Amino acid sequence: MSQKVPDVVAVDEQADVDVDLDRLQSLAVAAFIAQGITAGECNLLFVDEATIQQLNFEHRDKDTPTDVLSFALDGPDASEPNDLIGDIVVCATIAAANAPDHEGQGHHRGTLDDELALLVVHGVLHLLGHDHEVDEEAELMEALEQKLLQAHHR
Repeated sequence: MSQKVPDVVAVDEQADVDVDLDRLQSLAVAAFIAQGITAGECNLLFVDEATIQQLNFEHRDKDTPTDVLSFALDGPDASEPNDLIGDIVVCATIAAANAPDHEGQGHHRGTLDDELALLVVHGVLHLLGHDHEVDEEAELMEALEQKLLQAHHR
């Protein structure tokens, strides 16, 4: 019998930065499984700055581009294949610009690959209810990100 896994649909809707969709899709699946999610569907979208800025304004009232947004639907309650865990939207150009700033944080080497992996895992954790609004939650979320990246990105 095969292992049940969530379905992550990865789509590259931007042309500015090369994105390894298969690798990042596999990382998202591994992160979900590591957190006990074995069903449901997640959309993983890579978009340009204008698109993420519009989404950030529409959903967070912030008229500026950002690196990642997560939109939970069924989230951690996804238990059936047709359940929608949620959407993760990543801006690859913002990721490319931010990557050098994160060098040396955890296992981050300052590369675009490391930054995109971090953002995907960050998005997965947001869909599962993790947050970083207060220091204790931020520390827990960052530790979990590093654990997942160490196990599934390296």
